[in-house]
Amino acid sequence: MRIAQVAPLFEAVPPKLYGGTERVVSFLTEELVRLGHEVTLFASGDSETSARLVPHWPRAMRLDNSVRDWIAPHMHMMEMVRRRAPEFDVVHSHFDYFPLGLFSRCETPLITTLHGRLDLPELHPIYAAFDHMPLISISDAQRRPMPKAGWLATVYHGLPDDLLVPLPLERRYLAFLGRICPEKRVDHTIRIAERAGLQLKIAAKVDQADREYFEAEIRPLIDASPHVEMIGEINDSQKSAFLSGALALIFSIDWPEPFGLAMIEAMACGTPVIAFNRGSVPEIVEQGVTGFIVENVDEAVAALGQLGKLHSECIRAEFERRFTARRMAKDYVALYEELLPATVQPLLRAGT
Repeated sequence: MRIAQVAPLFEAVPPKLYGGTERVVSFLTEELVRLGHEVTLFASGDSETSARLVPHWPRAMRLDNSVRDWIAPHMHMMEMVRRRAPEFDVVHSHFDYFPLGLFSRCETPLITTLHGRLDLPELHPIYAAFDHMPLISISDAQRRPMPKAGWLATVYHGLPDDLLVPLPLERRYLAFLGRICPEKRVDHTIRIAERAGLQLKIAAKVDQADREYFEAEIRPLIDASPHVEMIGEINDSQKSAFLSGALALIFSIDWPEPFGLAMIEAMACGTPVIAFNRGSVPEIVEQGVTGFIVENVDEAVAALGQLGKLHSECIRAEFERRFTARRMAKDYVALYEELLPATVQPLLRAGT
């Protein structure tokens, strides 16, 4: 099948450090190539892929201080994809509502995976206007603010099964992985560690937009605690060791998280997840198997006392059953085939 993958230009595909959407696009693209499909990736020029790369900005915009208007390069990319649409059997966009108008009357099917929160009222009119355009949610919880949008399916994210693996390390600390911002509530995680008397390691990015929050609210908590170590951003090659050495990943969110890659990254390493009951958490964490779902700090502290009931091998097995990139790619291929006109036969490369 001839497939176009369209990624945002904010991060490379895959990102050098933090970056959820572009990381998932990379996992999906590489797995589709392994399955024998002809894939073209529209992304930043510093992306690395085994697919055919069509660059639309020299490097990730987060690393390019010269960019003042991030919308213009994205609109140009969407127009170029639209002009080339007849070359593909399906176009798969990962950039919200931007391509919907251009592709609403295009013969080549467009499928759009929404990666962000949808509980913002300003989003609802545009998705209502394009309710005939097929959308993919990354959790059922993500859909709740817009139940009447053009949902085709939910496809959970997946990781390559060999990207992160359990390492034979002593589990000695609690882990926080991701981004520091108000909705991720690392302050809750710090309080959990303090209450439990356990060391906490924070491997997290601080965006410039969240710098003031970090300095005013989080840094004083870190500086005041003998239990907390701020590591900063880490890349995929560092995550197996970081997560394998953790008693548990604490996922103390206070917002409707659409998915939460950190949870399945922990599961890949056989590490339990203690997660607040928000957004997608009940769909990702299996209570008493891969972790514990809690309502507040008190319940999280109590759950730490139950970690001995969980088994690293079982957690890893659940990851392999539910959250691999191969499973994700096959789910998407089935959806692509649903969208193809009856007269179009999906093609694989010779020899596959």
